[in-house]
Amino acid sequence: MEITRHGTAIMTNGTPTAIGEKLPVFTVKDAQGRSLTTQDLSQRLTLISVVPDINTRVCSISTKHFNEDMDAFDNVDFYTISTNTPQEQQTWCAAENVKKMQLLSDQNADFGKAMGLFVADNHTDARSVWIIDDTGTVKYRELITEQTHEPDYTSALAYLEAHQH
Repeated sequence: MEITRHGTAIMTNGTPTAIGEKLPVFTVKDAQGRSLTTQDLSQRLTLISVVPDINTRVCSISTKHFNEDMDAFDNVDFYTISTNTPQEQQTWCAAENVKKMQLLSDQNADFGKAMGLFVADNHTDARSVWIIDDTGTVKYRELITEQTHEPDYTSALAYLEAHQH
């Protein structure tokens, strides 16, 4: 898929998973370095915010935004996935006082490659927002084609509001 960063075209490794499809098999790491799989992230309604690099402005803004929104959704899991290491993510969380949002590391690009989001040119995953149900089926997705733009928080949160149990 073609996306842009500051207007310059870059390519992901494939076609992103479509609405109605199951999440592909992948593994990411949590803050303690434990491996989590597709199945671990498919326990209930889940929002996954994918950011290229947690240490950049827009990635930081969007992660803090969703972190603040989490309180309104008791029955929804929220994750942010980036290609940063677990240590880089922990350092960012401490510096930004983000305590609720779980950051997951895709430093090996397993998630990004499986989802068709991996950008080999800069070893990041394309900015996107995913909502999956408890069967691991994609119910909502936003592919942010200009990577310096923020996601449409309102639409993602409205979907969660309408579908949380």
